Amino acid sequence: MLTSLYVRHFAVVEEAEIAFGPGLTVVSGETGAGKSLLVDALMLLAGARADSGMVRAGSDRAELAAEFDLAGLPEARAWLQREELDEDGACQLRRVIRAEGSSRAWINGRPANASQLGELATLLVEIHGQHEHQALLSRAHQLALLDAYAGNETLVVQVRELATQWRELGVRIRKLSGGDDREQRLELLRHEAGELEKWALPAAELTELEASHKRLANAGRLAEGAAGVVELLDGDSEFALRRALGRAYTELGKLAALDDKLTPLLELLDNATIQLGEAADGLGHYAQDVDLDPERYDEVDTHLTRLHELSRRHRLPVAELHEKLGSVQVELVELEGAGDALEQLAAQREKLQREYTQAAHALSKARSTAAERLGTEVSALMAELGMAGGVLKIELEPADGDEPDAQGRERCELLVSANPGQPPRPLRKVASGGELARISLAIEVATLGKDTVGSMIFDEVDTGIGGAVAEVVGQKLRALGGQRQVLCVTHLPQVAAQGHAHLRVAKHSDGDSTRTQIEKLDSNGRRDELARMLGGVEITRETRAHAKQMLERAQT
Repeated sequence: MLTSLYVRHFAVVEEAEIAFGPGLTVVSGETGAGKSLLVDALMLLAGARADSGMVRAGSDRAELAAEFDLAGLPEARAWLQREELDEDGACQLRRVIRAEGSSRAWINGRPANASQLGELATLLVEIHGQHEHQALLSRAHQLALLDAYAGNETLVVQVRELATQWRELGVRIRKLSGGDDREQRLELLRHEAGELEKWALPAAELTELEASHKRLANAGRLAEGAAGVVELLDGDSEFALRRALGRAYTELGKLAALDDKLTPLLELLDNATIQLGEAADGLGHYAQDVDLDPERYDEVDTHLTRLHELSRRHRLPVAELHEKLGSVQVELVELEGAGDALEQLAAQREKLQREYTQAAHALSKARSTAAERLGTEVSALMAELGMAGGVLKIELEPADGDEPDAQGRERCELLVSANPGQPPRPLRKVASGGELARISLAIEVATLGKDTVGSMIFDEVDTGIGGAVAEVVGQKLRALGGQRQVLCVTHLPQVAAQGHAHLRVAKHSDGDSTRTQIEKLDSNGRRDELARMLGGVEITRETRAHAKQMLERAQT
């Protein structure tokens, strides 16, 4: 349930915060006062497209915020948890629209996008704007509406999932039984597998191959360099390190004979002499053992060249080619064993076909029963709403084709006869705007309690009616308010009198700027507002008395 709405610098509203309660809340005001701004604000908070024209003139941004009580909305709570936007059971939507045209949104203080706002809003509010009833003209919407009325949610999901799985199996079957394409694919895979088996290496072996290539490519330089270092360390030159170190050891030995403190340093020189000799011996052996093998170098170089060619062909790093070999082998085994796989897939598809047929039949039966019942209920309500003799029928037509269809075995068409004696015709071809609005209201009343949305918003759906019919419309909206929170923007006193609460929107101008004010009316304020709606500019004692009588009758 919507508990509060805050708007700031939005169109002609400077700032307003409105608290909402359960039941039917009506919104009235003079033409052009901005009655529909509340609905516009909620639609923007529901993810509707924003533009800079919604920002109040002279302001840099418009701010909108709404809070909802989720006590009776388990689906909304579950959605917030899935999206990790839940906050101790609270739900606050906020949106800022900047004058340059950009906008930002938040859910429970966390950044959100318009798509997320839209998904969440469908679980919180149902908005019937002045043109929202046009959705009734969509056959897909008509079918969804019938399923909601019948409570077919489980069957609808089952039929959709079975049809989806059936199609997915068809894709796999076509891929495995591709005829010439399959043979070409097999030939390609076998060729790729052969190349990769010959050249691709696991990570450790690839590292060793690259190291061998580097070593073999520089074998001559390594041998020559190692021999040169040996000459520096222990060569015949008087400048060789081992000879110089020997002389240093002899001189330090003479000094240590004069001072024992130098003995440890003499030991260090002795150790250095030993380590230098070991290094020289090791380098000498290395220089003799360096692999100067041109044939081995050619083999390693060829291997690496092939690896780089495969890398370019498969568009993969060299290190991932061995992993690619695994995937190629898996696909090859699958295609080579396609006969057995096709038999299994065909059996699975036949099983899905049987399950789909069973589920679709059950759905068709439920739809047929609900269609007759809903048509009867809506027809009766249409008569109450000023369409005496009007009839609504729900026709179910077989869907095209024999393959499993995600929507089931039939399509839905709403047929209407607005006058007695006329044959029913498709709603999209015969209904006027006013008739659509009343049929929409009749369907909402007939399907009351069939959905879990907590708040319903009606924006002047009573346009084009008056008198006794307007009073019936008000009564139906009040009946909706008995089980759902309802917000209705209206210009009819007969409807406004039925509200459990009443908001008045008034526009004020000081000559330089215009401001819209929204206030909640007490009993006297409601009487005066109804009198204005009844009597126009001049409000007489009689119109006030009429307004009081209308209000008392509606509230009993």
